[in-house]
Amino acid sequence: MHNEKGSRETDKQRLSVVSCQHLAHGAPVGAAACGSMPSMAMGFSSGHEHGWTELFLCLPWLGAEARAVWGRKAGADRREMGDESVGSSDLLAAQPKDGSARARKQLAFHETDTPVHLQIYQLQLEIQLPRHKVISLLSLVRHLHYSSKVKKLRERDLCWEYCDKLDGNKVRCRFCHKVLNGGISRLKFHLSQIPSKGVNPCTKVKEDVTEKVKAIISAKEEYKEFQLLKRQRVAELSVHAKRPHEVRSSRSASPGRANSPAVTHAGEQSQLLSPEPSSAPVLKTSGGAANRSRAASELEAERCIAEFFFENKLDYGIADSGSYQHMMEALGGLGFRGPSPDALRDKWLHKLKSEITQRTKEIEKDWATTGCSILADSWTDNKLKALINFSVSSPMGTFFLKTVDASPHFKTHRGLYDLFDEVIREVGPENVVQIIVDKNINYGSIDKLIMQNYNTIFWSPCASFCINSMLDDFSKIDWVNQCICQAQTITRFIYNNKWVLDFMRKCMAGQELVCSGITKSVSDFLTLKSLLRHRSKLKQMFHSPEFSSSSYASRSMPCVEILNDDELWRAVEEIVAVSEPLLRVMRDVSGGKAAIGYIYESMTKVTDSIRTYYIMDEGKCKSFLDIVEQKWQTELHSPLHSAAAFLSPSIQYNPEVKFFSSIKEEFYHVLDKVLTTPDQRQDITSQLHAFRKAQGMFGSNIAKEARNNTSPGMWWEQYGDSAPSLQRAAVRITSQVCSTLTFQRDWGIILQNHYEKRNKLDKEALADQAYVHYNLTLHSEPKTRKKSDGDPIALEGVDMTSPWVEDSDGPILTQWLDRFPSALDGGDLNTRQFGGSIFGTNDNLFGL
Repeated sequence: MHNEKGSRETDKQRLSVVSCQHLAHGAPVGAAACGSMPSMAMGFSSGHEHGWTELFLCLPWLGAEARAVWGRKAGADRREMGDESVGSSDLLAAQPKDGSARARKQLAFHETDTPVHLQIYQLQLEIQLPRHKVISLLSLVRHLHYSSKVKKLRERDLCWEYCDKLDGNKVRCRFCHKVLNGGISRLKFHLSQIPSKGVNPCTKVKEDVTEKVKAIISAKEEYKEFQLLKRQRVAELSVHAKRPHEVRSSRSASPGRANSPAVTHAGEQSQLLSPEPSSAPVLKTSGGAANRSRAASELEAERCIAEFFFENKLDYGIADSGSYQHMMEALGGLGFRGPSPDALRDKWLHKLKSEITQRTKEIEKDWATTGCSILADSWTDNKLKALINFSVSSPMGTFFLKTVDASPHFKTHRGLYDLFDEVIREVGPENVVQIIVDKNINYGSIDKLIMQNYNTIFWSPCASFCINSMLDDFSKIDWVNQCICQAQTITRFIYNNKWVLDFMRKCMAGQELVCSGITKSVSDFLTLKSLLRHRSKLKQMFHSPEFSSSSYASRSMPCVEILNDDELWRAVEEIVAVSEPLLRVMRDVSGGKAAIGYIYESMTKVTDSIRTYYIMDEGKCKSFLDIVEQKWQTELHSPLHSAAAFLSPSIQYNPEVKFFSSIKEEFYHVLDKVLTTPDQRQDITSQLHAFRKAQGMFGSNIAKEARNNTSPGMWWEQYGDSAPSLQRAAVRITSQVCSTLTFQRDWGIILQNHYEKRNKLDKEALADQAYVHYNLTLHSEPKTRKKSDGDPIALEGVDMTSPWVEDSDGPILTQWLDRFPSALDGGDLNTRQFGGSIFGTNDNLFGL
């Protein structure tokens, strides 16, 4: 046995030399190097004298029978399959009929197994090749694969273009011409300007190269973590597959054999392939690999826990609680503690912030084509404090930029201008198409100053804010308000009595009666619609024998009377019919959609629907139309809306649209600002004519079919090449959002940072936490917070603090409106929007 082991070591060295010779001639050694393994019967590649078969047949310790079988199979495979690889299905099909069930059960293929592995496994089954010989073959194959993979990866490393290779392991940086020892790895840290690796940073490298190299280093680290986690899962599966007597056998295995990582891994691969479980001892798993795998698994678990903390604004001190530790051990096993408060505060906060910043840089690359919108989302207490959240939105996504305390800037108009000017310069004036603001703060004449100094930037109102203001004015009409108050009598009775609430949900198959919307006014009209739809079920519920015999029957008489009031429900039907078009517009503009190309047409449909519904009632028609038209003309409308409508293919080629004459002048005004150079305007007339008449690519069948089912920005990108100047302008105009309401706003952490006196480090930490929290929320919200039916203006669950469910008879404790009285005045947002605002300024967030 000792001589055989020495022979195998010599074979490994011989095969390494041969593999290097093949690499020198351009011949692949294994599947790991080139993506797919040639058939073992054909060797490394056709035309070479040394292949897998030839090499293995030179190993004397395999035995005469094994080499004879292998030689016969090599000839058969060469005749029947040529250069095709032998797959696992082919090998299974080739098994003899007798004992095929046992063979299939024992033949456990791994996803990474190559045809060479499969041939070795088949050889073991056919001639009962001893386990230790199978292990040796697998070890040799893996050794060759690894050597080839390392060489190939090094040859195609992208960072070689930034250096010159010198003698030995030296490279010369092409930026600063510094000679580095240590090869390409040290060059990466030199170019990435990471001083922690003992390498002096390059002083002349370009910024884009630095970011690119940092991304390569980060990707490599993440890949290592992924591989460690993958190996741990494989090890865990192998452990679970062992039977009790195999575990005992592994404990008594030879120490000398268990200390060889190569033999150990091969033994794991063939663990389930042995014809007889007791034919050879089971080898022990490498302790070092298991420890590394466990470390990678714990690292991934810590990441998920950290994201959970930051997304939900949890106090760091929770990580020190006993129940938290019990939960960690229940999930991660005995000894797993999860991230500590210090690790959350330092390591994970900085790591997540860095990763988010890297993702935003990828988004920024698209701005040169599509442009972007700066969203200014404000909060004020109507006294001394005013805060502004700045976000940036583009078709690639929306990300939170920062929060600014605008209170000191309100002393002069110049102060507010400087605040917005700083944000514009940070994003890049050439990238910004518009700035969208709500009406919580009076910005005065800042819009004129910005559009005067930045000729290509537009100042636009928030469409969600303005439409919500229309709905709010609808609800203030006397007869509409009376309907809402009477309907709330029903929902308050149901939601303040548990038995009645459970019975209602039973009668309505688990559906809720109250609908929570993104604003208070949206909740009002969605709930009225829900009550109208379920009126008959509610009447049946209140008249059912089960309810009539309950103690709540006598107390439900007001609700029954309201449900039986036909005149009231005719009025509710009117409210639902009039408000639904506005709710539809609210859905279109909310949630980060690029809806700027549709809002003009949508608002036109709103006014037309009101006129049609109240064609016989001029008084009611005027009361609703005055609200819509006044706010549309004075608060909501922007020249960008007209230009985007003109460029939208679904509107431009629709013969039923009648408002082109009213938007044409504003379209040319916008086009005049966007096309800044004479070269861009040179052929614009003929390009406009081709677009209007659907000539060239505009008139192709595929472009016609995409007019109504593709976003305008994407349509212009795909089919506007025949009008390049107009295409550039159209893509930038039609790719924008028209609302700041892209995610659930939460001011708790912001208020704490700006209301309390803190030192500089605490303020920076809270600013970083807000940055991570908002951006994690932005990317996770569509999966977690919106209703399953995809309605962007409805929230999951019921807001138990809304007027539709609050207990009007009981005492009302301090609520968020008392603490922040301007919350509704500054946007009329539902309490769910201000989830963080239920914390007072002295309540701790993140443990600070």
